[in-house]
Amino acid sequence: MAESKPHRLVLASGSPRRIELLQQAGIEPDRVFPADVDETPLRAEHPRSLAKRLSKDKAERALGSLMAEAHYEPGYVLAADTVVAVGRRILPKAETIEEAANCLQLLSGRSHRVYSGVCVAVPGGKLRQRLVETRVRFKRLSREEIEKYIASGEWRGKAGGYAVQGLAGSFVVKLVGSYTNVVGLPLYETVALLAGEGFNTRAKWPASGLS
Repeated sequence: MAESKPHRLVLASGSPRRIELLQQAGIEPDRVFPADVDETPLRAEHPRSLAKRLSKDKAERALGSLMAEAHYEPGYVLAADTVVAVGRRILPKAETIEEAANCLQLLSGRSHRVYSGVCVAVPGGKLRQRLVETRVRFKRLSREEIEKYIASGEWRGKAGGYAVQGLAGSFVVKLVGSYTNVVGLPLYETVALLAGEGFNTRAKWPASGLS
């Protein structure tokens, strides 16, 4: 009996980090389709709620745009959003030197939390979500360390003004939870969510040379 054609996977994000993380798990998105949504937090919105809401909004926005295409093929749409917070204070995705410096000064010598909402629209349109939380503690940063990190440019566009997979990895004293969540996509939970909804996460794995 011929095998059925696997459903395609659309990643509703243009983040190179998320693409690389999926590839690390042997998953290659069939299409990258960034979803543009307003990421402004609602009044008094908790960071956890923001991450869940934005991942859902992105999945719905991408799915709606895809369904409007003339040659739409049902498949899986994967969306995610990562929020960095100190208490209930949501840190921005730093775009200016001032924003980055403010984030690093706030994170210096204290703990913060990284929340990622992951949302999958399955064939048929139903949405499935997960929320992942990681606790991170930074060492106390000197003025020189902050200035050098800002000069690196790694902070640009990153939630909380840092990228843990780069130079900022040396700032981390303690990390409790998913490391890939801090990078931008909780890999274990994402793969489990896809697999639990029937997506063949091994469909694109290369053939093993092991017997």
